[in-house]
Amino acid sequence: MKKAGKVVGRFLIGVVILALIAGAGGLFYFKSYLPDSIAEKSFPQIDGEIKVDGLNAKVDVYRDGMGIPHIYASTSHDLFFAQGYVHAQDRFWQMDTWRHIGAGRVSEMFASQVDTDMFLRTLGWTEIAKQEYKALEPEFKAMVDSYTEGVNAYLKDHGKEALSLEYEVLGLLNPDYKIEPWSPSNTLTWGKMLAYDLRGNMDEEIKRAILLKTLTPEQVDELFPSYPEDHPVIVNKIGEGSSALTTPTALAAEIPNETLDVLYRNVTLLDELMGPFDSGVGSNSWVISGALTATGMPLLANDPHLAIQMPSIWYQIGLHCKPKTADCPYDVAGFSMAGVPAVIIGHNDKIAWGFTNLGPDVMDLYIEKINPENPNQYEVNGEWVDFEIRKETIKVAGGDPIEMDVRISRHGPVISEVFGVLKNEGDPDDEKFIPFKDNVGIELPAQYAIALKWTAFTVSSSFVAPWMMNTAENFEQFREAARTAKVPSQNLVYADIEGNIGYQAPGDIPIRNNGDGTLPVPGWTDDYEWTGYIPFDELPYTYNPAEGYIAAANNQVEPRGYPYLISNDYDLGYRANRIVDMIENAPAKIDIAYIQKMQGDNYDGGAEYVLPHLLGMRFAASNLTDGLATLKNWDYQASADSTPAAIYEVFWKNLLIEAFNDDLPERYWPNGGAPWFEVTRKIVDEPNSFWWDDKTTTDTVETRDDIFARSYEKAIAELEDKLGDDPSKWTWGALHTATFENGTLGKSGVFLIEDLFNRGPFATSGGKSIVNATNWNPNLGYEVTNVPSMRQIVDLSNLNNSFTVHTTGQSGHAFHKHYDDMSPLWANIKYYPMWWEQESVIKDSEGHLQLAP
Repeated sequence: MKKAGKVVGRFLIGVVILALIAGAGGLFYFKSYLPDSIAEKSFPQIDGEIKVDGLNAKVDVYRDGMGIPHIYASTSHDLFFAQGYVHAQDRFWQMDTWRHIGAGRVSEMFASQVDTDMFLRTLGWTEIAKQEYKALEPEFKAMVDSYTEGVNAYLKDHGKEALSLEYEVLGLLNPDYKIEPWSPSNTLTWGKMLAYDLRGNMDEEIKRAILLKTLTPEQVDELFPSYPEDHPVIVNKIGEGSSALTTPTALAAEIPNETLDVLYRNVTLLDELMGPFDSGVGSNSWVISGALTATGMPLLANDPHLAIQMPSIWYQIGLHCKPKTADCPYDVAGFSMAGVPAVIIGHNDKIAWGFTNLGPDVMDLYIEKINPENPNQYEVNGEWVDFEIRKETIKVAGGDPIEMDVRISRHGPVISEVFGVLKNEGDPDDEKFIPFKDNVGIELPAQYAIALKWTAFTVSSSFVAPWMMNTAENFEQFREAARTAKVPSQNLVYADIEGNIGYQAPGDIPIRNNGDGTLPVPGWTDDYEWTGYIPFDELPYTYNPAEGYIAAANNQVEPRGYPYLISNDYDLGYRANRIVDMIENAPAKIDIAYIQKMQGDNYDGGAEYVLPHLLGMRFAASNLTDGLATLKNWDYQASADSTPAAIYEVFWKNLLIEAFNDDLPERYWPNGGAPWFEVTRKIVDEPNSFWWDDKTTTDTVETRDDIFARSYEKAIAELEDKLGDDPSKWTWGALHTATFENGTLGKSGVFLIEDLFNRGPFATSGGKSIVNATNWNPNLGYEVTNVPSMRQIVDLSNLNNSFTVHTTGQSGHAFHKHYDDMSPLWANIKYYPMWWEQESVIKDSEGHLQLAP
């Protein structure tokens, strides 16, 4: 939720005005009095007994030393009721804001979010979520209902100020805001938000189309390199079955700038609230069989990479039926999301599992031909048909409601405009033509719109699969759970206490009649329709592979030669390559300490191809030669305390800017990471490549060495300017810092408010496409934008010997001791125990709350 505060900046100016009117006393109020007194109103009760309507029997909630609740109940209803209750205790502001985002109702809280709401209403998640709730199996409908009851039981006894400090601030702008009861659709809408945050290649489709306006198809292809042959795939051999279908044919297309600009703006609106979408962001997970471990049993590691935020996206929890029975079958621990019952990632008493984003291409943009006589009709195979029209009313805090119509074609909602129909008339700069690689052309309609087809528009809850995994006891049951995972598609890694390891790729992944999904296609015929989905039994999976390990880091999943198209936009495998290298070259049998070292590994896989060319250059100035001398013995580890890492990463930033920014639109300037590692690897031995020439110097044609020299000189000058003339003070962590910002109020631009809710900066190791994936964007500075949102290591020989950490703290309440106590651990790759046995939980507990009927 990186930029969300900009939208509330206006009303927070009013907060500052109130403080200034009160003079110094006002400043003191917001900086001192408010945190010490008002904030504590919302801190949860963690000891004693609370009488709660709706329970069947008493529920024990032990909170361990990190504030993590471990819930023990005798019925499934009470277990999930209590989970809803404790989620609301710790994170209700987060839950409330996220449900408003998912429902397209953000402007009811923050009036400036009307455009975002219009786009969200276009997607129509709320209606889909309601249908999904109706379609749930009785077991899961009861789970969601019980959870909902628990949330509402807490809301019943707590007003705004007792729910979270943020409501105090919101009340200064929006005093009429009312908190509504929780509903099941609030929970299920979360799955659509998650699917959008982990979406397919829609952004890449738009990017390719925009780049084709100024670059040749060959140059665009260079910026989207294919998956490297020397990097590992996840599944080397599929466990069972094969197919003889052929890969769809590729195509290219161009559409006018004005349409692409609107598309870009609309699809990035939500990123301002949920965090910056980055197609290069992913996750790491690997599972190692007992043949390679010190215990002789599997170890499973997982660290999902998501936008940096405050509080953490994850809420750690233990859920235990006492006793475990057929009617109450849950005995599970791991990571949930506030607003959603059960555990998403974790382990039960039999199996453990982890997720990374598979990233299949499940989104296609279709150009719809609009009837010039009726904007509510579009062409299908030579006939005009009516759009489905859905009317939406957007309520705005302090303003009048806004009415809008959403047009929906057979492919999905029209997303290329907010008001009216885009036209392409009378603009001589726009080519009304879509060229294909086989030189067959299609004329672009005079009136058109762009519709989005996406698997998430079907009725299929994202949470049924992990809910089923909560009670799975073997690989067959794990795969049956995976069969329900339609969207978002995740790489699912598995291990069990019998010593087995496995992997499954799930999801509805389309088979296309034509095309490869890389660019928008004509929608007025059936030529580019989806003809079905890859059958689940033909999706890649493996069970106890010969290698003795499985590594899933958003790299190519399928074996080479696989007959179906899953994606053209995989992560290019630099993280995966390093993970596999560390596993295969472990100095001894692998233990938890070595897994921790792996998760904290800062090896920059791009540097090994780039740095040798820089070290071969000669410079006259002593500060430049001293810098090269420092780099000569660098181990490529981007550690926070490393001087050579600081020199190289600042050089890398400047190299990307100097080489590519002159050739690309600003919105697509290089953001670093695996694509740019690979692009640079392919041209670093081509000193006269197109990309090295600086187009802004019309009288000179620059070569690779010219750009390398300029970038290095600028890097040393930048380090001297930022960190001083003493190179011993140049460290990567002095530049590369993580600040955890509140998802709504933390980027207001008002330091009084930001100081209340934000925490940091923390000096941070790692970088983009490094195993310790603390991403940064060269054009924005060195600050961390996306992070390993948690780190989990599960020991299948002894579940009580598992370890974990997440980014901020368990609590969502500013100034609570568990608001940010995990951040220093996270930044320094430290861990705490992931308690499993009740005896260990009680021994480490700081609170014992009983919820009683």
